[in-house]
Amino acid sequence: MRHAVTHLDVFGTARFSGNPLAVVHDADDLSTDQMQMITRWLNLSEVSFLVQPQDPTADYGVRIFTIAHELPFAGHPTLGTCRAWLEAGGTPQDPARIVQECGAGLVEVRPHERGLAFRAPPLLRDEPVDATDLGRLTTVLGVEPERVVDARWIDNGPGWVGLLFASAAEVLDITPDLGAGPAMARFDVGLAGAAPEGADHDLEVRALFSDGPGTIREDPATGSLAAGLGGWLTATGRLPSSCVLRQGAAINRDARLHVERTSEDTLWVGGTATPCLTGHLVS
Repeated sequence: MRHAVTHLDVFGTARFSGNPLAVVHDADDLSTDQMQMITRWLNLSEVSFLVQPQDPTADYGVRIFTIAHELPFAGHPTLGTCRAWLEAGGTPQDPARIVQECGAGLVEVRPHERGLAFRAPPLLRDEPVDATDLGRLTTVLGVEPERVVDARWIDNGPGWVGLLFASAAEVLDITPDLGAGPAMARFDVGLAGAAPEGADHDLEVRALFSDGPGTIREDPATGSLAAGLGGWLTATGRLPSSCVLRQGAAINRDARLHVERTSEDTLWVGGTATPCLTGHLVS
């Protein structure tokens, strides 16, 4: 079997500065096991597989995999998959928007001044983090629980917990125990702190997750986390309704994620999605 593959840089301020994504086209003939095997082999944080949608109102369907499992939704794969579909000649039913079908249902994507933006799906879990879970996470991070200003479940699919710190400097100073993946098996953790005055962004963000075998990895740019943090922090007045998140600085990347709350229940996350490499997968 031969499938076209597009590799993209998503949310980067320039090529190769954001989060890489591989999109496998016309993947309906691949089994779930094959998709998972290909994802592990490529060793990216996520790989997307374009499939035919089941809902007639959707423009395309996508299945999103990490090296550990399939996700119902993820942010940078949403923007990257949409760009790859458009670049391959996809034509939306409505010229003003694109409708993606994924495990979380239908997700709307629209043009954005920086590229594309997705409408954030509703949270699956939205509640405070209990003391036991907070203690487990701060142990992995190597920080005292008292340094966490606030903590909340902001899960829209991957399993995000958001931890708010007093400043960007505190976020960047954290050195997690990278071998403590089993302790984070139920969590993907987003760290956030206010950017210094005069910066070109409002919030410094880091995203940590367990890769399945037991190692903690850091993601360079994470749209689902930006949606969760943006919804939480704009609703509580800690961020303005239109704001910019920087991510990737701790791992030598330079990503910007643009968040806009347009109503009480509508949040958009936008940024770049730039094709960098095309080829074919032979399986």
